[in-house]
Amino acid sequence: MLQIKNLTLQHKKDLRILLQDFSCVINTGDKVVIIGEEGNGKSTLLKWIYDESLVEDYIEAKGEKFCHHESLGYLPQELSETEKNMSTYQFFSMEPAFFDQSPKELGRLAGLFHLESDFLYGEQLMGTLSGGERVKACLLRLQIKNPTILLLDEPSNDLDLETLKWLEEMIDTTQQAVVFISHDETLIERTTNYIIHLEQVNRKRESRYKIWKGSYQDYLINRHAFFENQEQLFKNAKREQKKKDEKLQKILDKVERAQDTVSRQDPHSGQLLKKKMKTVKSMEKRFEREKEDMPQKMEMEEAMYLKLGQNAEKIANGKVVLEYSLEKLLSKGEARILATDIQLQIRGPEKIVIVGENGVGKTTLLEKMAEDLLQRKDIKTLYMPQNYEDLLDLSKNPIDFLDVSGTKEERTKIRTYLGALKFTADEMIHPMSDLSGGQKGKVLLLKLSLSDANVLILDEPTRNFSPLSGPVIRRLLADFPGVILSISHDRKYINEVCDVSYQLTKTGLIKLQ
Repeated sequence: MLQIKNLTLQHKKDLRILLQDFSCVINTGDKVVIIGEEGNGKSTLLKWIYDESLVEDYIEAKGEKFCHHESLGYLPQELSETEKNMSTYQFFSMEPAFFDQSPKELGRLAGLFHLESDFLYGEQLMGTLSGGERVKACLLRLQIKNPTILLLDEPSNDLDLETLKWLEEMIDTTQQAVVFISHDETLIERTTNYIIHLEQVNRKRESRYKIWKGSYQDYLINRHAFFENQEQLFKNAKREQKKKDEKLQKILDKVERAQDTVSRQDPHSGQLLKKKMKTVKSMEKRFEREKEDMPQKMEMEEAMYLKLGQNAEKIANGKVVLEYSLEKLLSKGEARILATDIQLQIRGPEKIVIVGENGVGKTTLLEKMAEDLLQRKDIKTLYMPQNYEDLLDLSKNPIDFLDVSGTKEERTKIRTYLGALKFTADEMIHPMSDLSGGQKGKVLLLKLSLSDANVLILDEPTRNFSPLSGPVIRRLLADFPGVILSISHDRKYINEVCDVSYQLTKTGLIKLQ
């Protein structure tokens, strides 16, 4: 059993409270997902549960954690620089339990992750693996340790569709308690029975959390019904208060008119009016006290609002945007052939997604096609890579990064849009190295929105956005009037946004039905 009592997490830099008086109990077999918008402290909470020292540089933490007789296994969102420079064998050797396992057992575990047994003894550097291969390696090393509680920060990132299904089955069937963060709504819907929702409201000046024992779908229905009910209670109370205020004002006006007309020769009437006015003032004070107790409108942490393509030149239906042919797709170091005989034609305004196994070369192929499209003069292309830092200058703040003209009008517009994306005034001027992955993704999405691009090249566009933002992201991409060429393993994105799906194999692109 894992128990947390009265935990408060506060940023040391800006004193913002991420979590206040948080308590929960997690038992064997619980499948817990932590959800919330970007920057709300999900990863910080997971790190604190595993090892408080991981957050002590930037977080003031107060609270208690009890996990007697439990063994915690933690999957971070990113590898450290040291780990990236390790061979796969060195990486697995860092886990002492690796040497306690027989080669047969290690081979069996590797097979569960769709990896060859010699992968564990390889010389390839961890940093050169595909994103999905790195996640598999980290999960495999965790399972070798055999913890009783798994703490997984974005385990579904970059996994291919087949491995995602395996991850669902693993979470669903394991006897271990699993606490995870994910943006994959399908994974959440199919595995969880326990929701922890972290929110920041009132311009991130107030933290709030909700614990729900049950399915994700039921939680969303309950949440929607709760806020609808709160909205109705607020409207009813406001309507009743308005009636009382109007009644009070009528009495007050009547008494004041009588006072103006009363004769000085009629002191008795004057005394009566003074008593009446005192009664009215007493009533006014009582109504004011009632206002303090009336139901307040509860702020709901909304997903972001954004539009894409509003400045873009329309691409004619059927126009050939890309006619691509590649005899051999080589790995980045050109050490091996990833795929051969690649052919792809894109016509406007198609929305294309490329899927395929981890390590097959999807990102490498997308980068090559991006090189061609970005040089074209007849279309306007923007590229959103899987690794946001390839495009972002992390030393700049979001406003400076997005500002092209330097005019006061543009900077004001940028601030307005960032506010709509739930950035606080402080976050707008923080260096982007301080932002979460999802916040960096929002900055790039805003760059797309402010541009006149009519062709978007997107590598895993939904991977860092909360499941509550997911429907909004998918809707704005589905409504984009231009061409989208993308890679994704997000099943909802593939179904709701994309017109055509291709699978990249060693022998080229196969169009899926």
